[in-house]
Amino acid sequence: MGVVDQSAGAGRYAPSPSGDLHLGNLRTALLAWLFARSSGRRFLVRIEDLDRARDAGNGAAQLADLERIGIDWDGDPVLQTERGGDHDAAIRALAAAGLVYECTCSRKDILAAPSAPHAPPGAYPGTCRDRSDAERAAERAAILPRKPALRLRVPDGTATPGFDDLVLGEAHGDIDDFVLRRGDGTVAYNLAVVVDDAAMGVDQVVRGDDLAPSTPRQILLQRLLGLPTPPEVEYAHVPLVLGPTGKRLAKRDGAVTLGDLRAQGVEAPEVLGRIAESLGLAQGGERVTAAAVLRRFDPAALPREPWVWTG
Repeated sequence: MGVVDQSAGAGRYAPSPSGDLHLGNLRTALLAWLFARSSGRRFLVRIEDLDRARDAGNGAAQLADLERIGIDWDGDPVLQTERGGDHDAAIRALAAAGLVYECTCSRKDILAAPSAPHAPPGAYPGTCRDRSDAERAAERAAILPRKPALRLRVPDGTATPGFDDLVLGEAHGDIDDFVLRRGDGTVAYNLAVVVDDAAMGVDQVVRGDDLAPSTPRQILLQRLLGLPTPPEVEYAHVPLVLGPTGKRLAKRDGAVTLGDLRAQGVEAPEVLGRIAESLGLAQGGERVTAAAVLRRFDPAALPREPWVWTG
């Protein structure tokens, strides 16, 4: 699986290159950097460019924006598209253990299917789980030219793993037979992130709290693949940045990227100051450096509520 020595430990930031980083992305990146550097860890960057249909190739611009607000990292950024060998090896290992099956269901099929009692909305109902080889072949032919996805067969009796989050406290999520590889051949996020973090020696994951519900799926994969898992790996899911309407910040909210703000006369140091202020790490209007913010950083004192950006 290519797992490296993890004695030094590492945190990471892993953006998708689908567009310029906005203030929410930059705030999460800064927090990931602060958590890692304050705990003596290395800080790594991975460009999660697996989704060719969505990714716009903005990785270089994103890295430049990180540098503009004072974030540095160790080693060269890793491209997730170059990690395919380890992704394939993980799926083969799960398949050898009888934990992978083909699924021909579309999203519409899943939403229309009756779900198990108490299952969360959109949970996979197990339609393809126990089909015979002949039934799988017939279903495979029926969906051509579309190809089947590959799903994890969650072992019967598996308890949903909770985890102790550095920000959320005790956290939980639901697990169904989730996708490992989509029908178009793209490796799913849950699989890729687990394999890549382990290979890079990442033992601290800081990201937006919208991703907390998927963490139990990743912990299960860690266990099934024999990779480091909590408490050896720690998680911190941090509050998002919201726009004026109360929805997650997006380009619809106006000037929300460094480029947009620079065009309005707001330079990167002022943006960093605004982000630091939102974290309780700077006074209103104060211009600070990332190094100064790091000296003031106390994870226990972080705000637990979203930051609303009003421009």
